[in-house]
Amino acid sequence: MQKAVFIMGLMGLGFTVAACDSDAERAVVGAAGGAAVASATGGSATTGALLGGAAGVFCDDVGICPN
Repeated sequence: MQKAVFIMGLMGLGFTVAACDSDAERAVVGAAGGAAVASATGGSATTGALLGGAAGVFCDDVGICPN
């Protein structure tokens, strides 16, 4: 069950982050999504927020999200 929650969270986060226009918006959405997924799967919400925020900021730089 935790794996399904994690996968669905990542998919939802990916669609939401792609709709953002700036690095700051993507960072906020990434941090919120990362904390939610980490909390739902029994991980550290703080670590999830940090990793999600970083992913949101840099996703357009690596070509994953449109800029």
